[in-house]
Amino acid sequence: MPSAQAGAVQSVDRAVSVLEILARCGEAGVTEIAAELDVHKSTAFRLLGVLENRGLVARTKDRGKYCLGAGVLRLAGAAAVRLEISQEGVPVCREVADELGETVNLAVLDDDAAVNVMQARGTASITAQNWLGRRTPLHATSSGKVLLAHLPPTLREGLLARPLPRFTDRTVTGATRLRAELEAVVEQGYGVTLEELEPGLAAVAAPVRGHDGQVIAAISVSGPVYRLNGDRLPEVAKRTVAAGAELSRRMGYGL
Repeated sequence: MPSAQAGAVQSVDRAVSVLEILARCGEAGVTEIAAELDVHKSTAFRLLGVLENRGLVARTKDRGKYCLGAGVLRLAGAAAVRLEISQEGVPVCREVADELGETVNLAVLDDDAAVNVMQARGTASITAQNWLGRRTPLHATSSGKVLLAHLPPTLREGLLARPLPRFTDRTVTGATRLRAELEAVVEQGYGVTLEELEPGLAAVAAPVRGHDGQVIAAISVSGPVYRLNGDRLPEVAKRTVAAGAELSRRMGYGL
């Protein structure tokens, strides 16, 4: 490993150690942290400065010690939402998978990708690909399009400004056309992809909202195009939207 890369990894490891020390002790000074890390006080001070700038640590009133900052709560809250939605999504996804016989996934946004955090397979999809834990492109998946469509405009445009890779002949890579599709996703309440990520694969996804009405996930039904074809797609879309509404209710939306 090059020395610069090794140094960066070591810095990350030390920064995580600082957070663990503060989690254990409640608060600690630069001298204490430096001693635990076995580094010079100046190194500990630089680490604390970076963490403070990101809101992960904060100085106590006497300014001589540090404690965990509000940024840690933000990260913990995001992790808690993922855990909660995965747990609440189990019965909803299982019911839809049993009813339609297709693979049902629950995906959340992870920077510039959709990550599947829960999956249920139907009887017709025993040999289907395992999507659990997989990062999938936003512009080429039904879940991704739902998540992308409901992002704040500034974030959405930032992602659309990036080069959009092509996976099949049907992948939408033009920002103008994709914007039009995303508008349709919001208007009709669901997104569709037909062979845009992989040949022969079709999918429908609907939004899942949190207690504040914000879209926090997307629930999708996927299968081969010969089963999810034009005749069956409206029925699958209607069921997917209903599943999204049910999971949103479980997450506190509309209560």
